[in-house]
Amino acid sequence: MKNRKIPLRMCLGCQEMKPKKELLRIVKTSEGVLEYDPTSKKNGRGAYLCLNKECLSNAIKYHKFEKTFGINPSQEMLSGLERQLNSS
Repeated sequence: MKNRKIPLRMCLGCQEMKPKKELLRIVKTSEGVLEYDPTSKKNGRGAYLCLNKECLSNAIKYHKFEKTFGINPSQEMLSGLERQLNSS
C-alpha cells in the first residue's frame, strides 16, 4: 500500500514547515478582508499560523500579514485569532 503525501505549509510566525492540519489558515477574500478560515476551503489567498501565541506575535511584530497579503489585519481579526489560539 502506498503512503499518502502529507501537505506541508509554512508558518508566518516561525517560518517552519508543518503539516497543513496542524496550522490555522488566514484568507484574504475577494473583498480584500482578512478572515480566519476554519474549514481551509474558502476562496482567496491563504497563509498559515502555528497554534501558539508566539507565532502570532512574531507575525504581527515583523509585519508578515502586510508582506503576504498587502493589507493590515483588522484588530477584530487579530483578537479572533487570539481567541482561537486560547481555545486550542
